Amino acid sequence: MQIIKDRQIIDDSWSYVADDAELKTGAISVSLARWNKDKQQLLKSHKKLGVRIGPADSVADIADDLTDLSLVELDFPAFADGRIFSHAWLLRGRYNYQGEIRATGHFMPDQVFYLSRVGVNAFRLEESEDLSAALITLNDFTVNYQKSIHNYSVF
Repeated sequence: MQIIKDRQIIDDSWSYVADDAELKTGAISVSLARWNKDKQQLLKSHKKLGVRIGPADSVADIADDLTDLSLVELDFPAFADGRIFSHAWLLRGRYNYQGEIRATGHFMPDQVFYLSRVGVNAFRLEESEDLSAALITLNDFTVNYQKSIHNYSVF
């Protein structure tokens, strides 16, 4: 599968491992619950780790672990849940996370521009044919009324 990362369409090298699935080799991401349960095992056996968090999860729960994580996936369970935007801003603005922040799940290509403004730099869309359209939306606006996370000195 392909994703958008840093304004380019690339092949996805990450695998999400469900809570009840056997751990795989390579770059993997797991749920916050599995991270909390199996953190020591994961840290010993994997070099590239990611955690998937949802709207109801707290970014503060992984704040102390961010240096061990290469990826934070922000999972949209529904189009109408905007808490993921706040999670991205907190990761970049409050916790100064420099790794990949990836939007996954049910979000629209039209939201890509706004997600990038709060710190998301990678997008895994449900439909791969939407990648080109979503990439174009990153250039939708040239004038902004508010600062983006990139205008803050912590990023």
